[in-house]
Amino acid sequence: MSKAAQPANLKLLHGRGEGRDSGGRKVQNGPGFKREPPNPPIWLEGEALDLWRRITPELTRLELLKPEDAEVLATYCELWVDFVEATATLKREGYYIEARQGTLKHPAVGIKHQAARELRAIAAHFGLTPSTEQALARGGADDDEGNPFD
Repeated sequence: MSKAAQPANLKLLHGRGEGRDSGGRKVQNGPGFKREPPNPPIWLEGEALDLWRRITPELTRLELLKPEDAEVLATYCELWVDFVEATATLKREGYYIEARQGTLKHPAVGIKHQAARELRAIAAHFGLTPSTEQALARGGADDDEGNPFD
């Protein structure tokens, strides 16, 4: 997984205080975006809206969200629905289908795998995977200043 730059608030979350990350490096403040939860798009509904409502309180508490994140967060929530629906289809219909060419993978297999890849990519930007959560807990040291291990 490639390292993405982490927001300053994530670096400071488990830092050493006084504006320093866990490695003691000075954390540069990012742009002065107003840190508040975005409103869900009016078209977001069902399981996607439920997921939005489950994850935004904690992301808001950590001051990771801004109104401009609405589209990326909505994309994440919609991808979750794609993943869930593809999984349900595979449970109902199986992983293989019979076609003129013979036995083939069900199209939902590809949909599920693609949604999973995209979910992981977006989740990493919000610290929503175990590995990115651990990286954030370590201060998300993504700059090279004073870090001999990068």
